[in-house]
Amino acid sequence: MSDITEDLLKHLTLERLEENLYRGNSRDIGSPNVYGGQVLGQALFAASQTVEGRAAHSLHAYFLRPGDKKAPVVYEVDRIRDGRSYTTRRVVAIQRGKPIFNMSASFKIEEEGIEHQSEMPEVPAPEELLNMTELGRQALADIPDKLERFLQWQRPVELRPVQPSHPLHPEPAPPIRDIWIRTVDALPDDPAMHKAIWAYTSDYSLLGTALLPHGLSFAHGQVRAASLDHAMWFHRDFRMDEWLLYSMESPSMAHGRGFSRGNLFTREGKLVASVAQEGMIRKL
Repeated sequence: MSDITEDLLKHLTLERLEENLYRGNSRDIGSPNVYGGQVLGQALFAASQTVEGRAAHSLHAYFLRPGDKKAPVVYEVDRIRDGRSYTTRRVVAIQRGKPIFNMSASFKIEEEGIEHQSEMPEVPAPEELLNMTELGRQALADIPDKLERFLQWQRPVELRPVQPSHPLHPEPAPPIRDIWIRTVDALPDDPAMHKAIWAYTSDYSLLGTALLPHGLSFAHGQVRAASLDHAMWFHRDFRMDEWLLYSMESPSMAHGRGFSRGNLFTREGKLVASVAQEGMIRKL
């Protein structure tokens, strides 16, 4: 296992301070504030540590304040309910005595039932595509140092966009984005950790999908944006160390808010998770 994967696992595992109280460190990935996926993944992992014999099936979260990359985050878990089939947890993320994020997560027993699902879009295989680091190298000639650091960051999760766009000079395009994702190394057989890593990854590119029809990107310096909320549903088991297609769309942008949603498919076409997010987006 590479150092970046070991660091990701350590990053999401958290330190137990006492019962229902955990602490996680922050990482600087080149974004202005704490990366939202970090808080999502850490909060979901914290909640999962208070549940036995049940798997997370959904979460609903709000981002309240920007997080400071230089400070740790404390997670307080409230054991709201333990029912016969479902368990509910509430998590508040705190920095310097103030909440920056809160989340409700639901866990349930395993059961069988009737099934149906949406179809996976037809896209090229991941082997036919370049990853974000390789695409970043092609654009390095005319991008600012801060963006260069972000594009060249060695990600623990490999991202291979199906419809790549230039970070500084994007052309207007339909609000649709597909990205193949997979961790760069094999992971332990811990379903809770795989879900935490998916939560960590899900925040990447989702809000930016709302900018595609307008020929804008966050790298322009012409847009101010922040995640407002994030919801996620887990439909079936999956592994983050196997190729998954993250298929996103943005149905609406209005009143300074962009709305995006996405589905996560296995390579075989099985729908394993869905996500939705609204964010503040203002053109400067």
